[in-house]
This record gives sequence, structure tokens and C-alpha cells, in this order.
Amino acid sequence: MGSQVAGAGDVDALIIGAGHNGLTCAAYLAAAGLRVLVLEKNEVVGGAAVTEEFHPGFRNSVASYTVSLLNPKVIADLELARHGLRVVHRPAANFWPVDETRYLLMRGGLEERQAAIAKFSKRDAERLADYDATLERAADVLRDLVLTTPPNAGGGILEAIKGAGVGRRLWGLGLDEKRVLLDLFTRSATDFLDEWFENETVKAAFAFDGIVGNFAAPSTPGSAYVLLHHCFGEVNGKRGAWGHAIGGMGAITQAMAASGRERGVEIRTGAKVREIICRDGGVAAGVVLDSGEVIHARSVVANVPPKLLFRDLVPAGAVSQQTRSTFTGMKTGSGTFRMNVALSELPDFLCRPGKTMQDHHGAGIVIGPTLDYLERAYLDARLEGWSRAPVVEMLIPSTLDDSLAPPGQHVASLFVQHVAPHLPAGRSWSDPREKEAFADLVIETVTRHAPNFKAAVLARQVLSPLDLEERFGLVDGDIFHGALSLDQLFSTRPRLGYANYRLPLGGLYLCGSGAHPGGGVTGAPGHNAAREIIRDFRGWGRGPFRISQKA
Repeated sequence: MGSQVAGAGDVDALIIGAGHNGLTCAAYLAAAGLRVLVLEKNEVVGGAAVTEEFHPGFRNSVASYTVSLLNPKVIADLELARHGLRVVHRPAANFWPVDETRYLLMRGGLEERQAAIAKFSKRDAERLADYDATLERAADVLRDLVLTTPPNAGGGILEAIKGAGVGRRLWGLGLDEKRVLLDLFTRSATDFLDEWFENETVKAAFAFDGIVGNFAAPSTPGSAYVLLHHCFGEVNGKRGAWGHAIGGMGAITQAMAASGRERGVEIRTGAKVREIICRDGGVAAGVVLDSGEVIHARSVVANVPPKLLFRDLVPAGAVSQQTRSTFTGMKTGSGTFRMNVALSELPDFLCRPGKTMQDHHGAGIVIGPTLDYLERAYLDARLEGWSRAPVVEMLIPSTLDDSLAPPGQHVASLFVQHVAPHLPAGRSWSDPREKEAFADLVIETVTRHAPNFKAAVLARQVLSPLDLEERFGLVDGDIFHGALSLDQLFSTRPRLGYANYRLPLGGLYLCGSGAHPGGGVTGAPGHNAAREIIRDFRGWGRGPFRISQKA
């Protein structure tokens, strides 16, 4: 049923949600000649990748906040540079304040990074080159799979053929490479890193990627994959690099919207979908808006989390209760708390003094000095609702982009772990006192390392997991639309039997982060879903596809 295309409608493809994947999918579909309408409930396109003024004169990325995973093929195909996108590199990757005198600053090439690590462990510095090479080989496998459609379990001979192609890629690896992949997909970040490094700060520096957007401890099985997931990106051709989009993350989605409109995509904001229309015993045929307006479509493409889609938008009786439960039972919750602050001056760190711009101010500044610190942050949140000593990643994008703040002042993004998606009994994120109390703790946490920070805060924007859900549709505040766990990856993402972007209703597709390859600002799910939708419209094997299978 999922491969059917509905009958006549107002448009060929109606996309729910103008986040970056919805816009990507729309641009590809329009380029293939389809009539495309994108509906966005908010008043601005971009979903979680938006820039806004949160205090007079201060603008910043509201939710998503940094660039690396955006696929280079998507950038090229949508001509995002021509539509105004410019991405710059960070002067250093990451900066970890440890105490009043020690810090780990990862910048430059291998030798500089080894010199930084050698201050903590000479043995770890010596192992860095082999570790980098091992992770890069594993990341290469992911890069090869990112723009593929996973083999869909139970999908018949065509899916078996696809599966054979993927299998050849994987089984062509050497035994050692297969072992590393198995470890990364199944083990904890702690177990994986223990085999490489000895120093707790060095291990924490690498383990941090394993808990970003992942409500888990570094000792949780599967966290090693999340670590790998954050390693396969690139910026301006430099693999593994991180950068900043001039104008904030909204610059990405504004460029995508411009690319789509140039190809004929219609985008409507302030258009919240109330329900998907179903006909003929299980075919998606359009939507009803909150306003009561009915829009018919030959296909409906969801750029929303699968849990939200089946909880709120697929009408009762359209699918069996068991099918509905399959999707509403997905694991969600990133343990994420998001803040933006306006600053009168740059933070002056005890371990690396100075209020004038230095390379560490342009890095990802991570408060999470040891592996035990990361572990306790998760355990606190599980027991108490939030971490007593939270893990904070702070970026100060105004050091790279003077369009975001008045001269001499700055904006900072604070991405914080861990908070429970739902607080213990008797407490709720709907209580403003809860999020303000935790926001105070976050400010104090940074201030312990940079004593001028609290006094420098002029204003703040605070988003709890509930805020992330209500504003952006991120169920339980999950930035990935569903946990990146082994049972929700590749052929099991979003659920077993639905990995090929087609959902249980005919003409209903998934193009968001809940589909392969998962979360982050990549554009890959939108790219891949568009390819499958075009395939269904044209019929298998009829006519040339305008979207290539490989990057």
C-alpha cells in the first residue's frame, strides 16, 4: 500500500513542515516536474533551523545551532551558495575548560591536537592518529550509506536487490573494519574509548559526541554509534570539520526555500495541519488545516516526527491500532535544554584568561571535563529531572558573524544535557519556575569557569523539552525525531518494514529526521524521500530519474 500514489488532487505532493528536510524534498520534487505545496504551522520557514531576534539588536539560531552534517550533494544540487548560503569554519573545533589552570583545546592538524592531548597523556597523544584513522574509515561507510534507501524488511525482490548492494559494501570490508563497525553500533562510548585512551578528560572530549541529543550516559550501550553519527560531516570540503552559517541556521533554510520557489514550489506559512485525509480504505489524499480548509493531493509527505504523525495527524481507523502503536511507541527524548543569551562581553575563562577574541572563543566550548562528569549528568537527570552539574556546549557565533549582535557585544548558543523529557511526579516543564531554575543553574555552571559570564548576560531565550515540542513539533524535545538506537537505525528507522520512506497509508511518505539516516541538519532524508516519491510517480524503471542514487 505504501508505494501507491493517490488519485487526482490540487497538487502532486503536499509536504507537512517547512523544516530543512521538507524544503529539500520539495526542491527535488519540483525539479522533477511535480506540483509541490509546503505547509508550515509557524509564521517563518525553517522548522528548528531558524534565526530570530530574541533581544533588541541580538539575533541567533533558535534551536539547531551549528553546521557540519549538511550533505554536500544537497548543497550543490539546490545551489545553496547561489541562494545566499555561506558557511565559515570555526578557528578551533572544541575547547574544554577543566579547572582553574587546565584546559584541552583541539585545533589545527594532527600535530597540534596531539600536543594538546599530551598535556594530559602522552600515550593518548600517540594513539590519536590511529583513532582518527579508524573513525574516518567507519565514517566513510556511513557516508556511502547516507544517500541510499535502506533495504526494507519484507519488501520483496526489489528490496532484496537493494539489500544485496548494501551487503556487498559492508561485507567488502576487512575483518578489523567489521569489528570496529560492530563495536560502534552496539557498544557504549565508554567501552569503545576505554580501548583507545587512558585519561578521563581525553575520553570525555570524545565521549561528548556520544551524548549530544542522546538522553543517555556515555556508559549506555549504543552511545558509541551516536558518537560516530556526529563524525561523518564536513564543511567546505574539509571532513570532520564544524562551522557556522553566516546569518545563523536560518540562512540555510532561507536558501533552501529560495531554491524551491525558483523551481516552482509553493510555500505557505501559518498553515497548521489538523488531520490527513484518507480515502479508498487507506490512501492519503490531502489534509485538513486548523482553519477548516481542505487541500487535496496525490501524495502527502510528512516532515514531522513519526510519533507525532501517528499520534496527532493520521485519523483514527486509518491504520490498525497495532500499526499506530508501532510508531507512537518509538523511543524519543534527547535530554536537551536549549538557551540563547545576549552578552555584553566575551567570557573570561580562568584557565585561559582574556575578554578579547581568541581562538577558543570561536570553538565549541564544552563544560564536561571528565567521563565521570558526563555520567553523573545523566544519572542526575534520570533521578531528579535535571543534572545538578549539567553538560553545556556553548558556541559564540558572533565571533565569526558580526551580523548577529551590536558592535562589541555577542550572542551565545547553549546546548545543555541532561534534562528529563518529563519531570518527576508533581513537577512539569509547563511550570515556568522549573525551566527558569534550570536556566539559572546553566548560567552558574558556565560562570564557575568564566567568572564574568553571569554579569555579562543581558537577556536570555530559554527552551525546555516541552517548548521544543510545542514550537517545533519535536516530541519529548527529541532533536532527532526519534532516538538513534540500534532498533531505530537504517532498516529499522523509523520502524521495521517502513525504512524506504513509505508509510502504512498509500501515498503517505516520511522525509524528516525520523527516517534514515536520522537527525542533524543533513538534508539527506529529504533527498532520499524525494527519490522514492518520484520513483512511485513514474513507475519502477520508466524514464530517467533526476535524482541520482549516489552522492
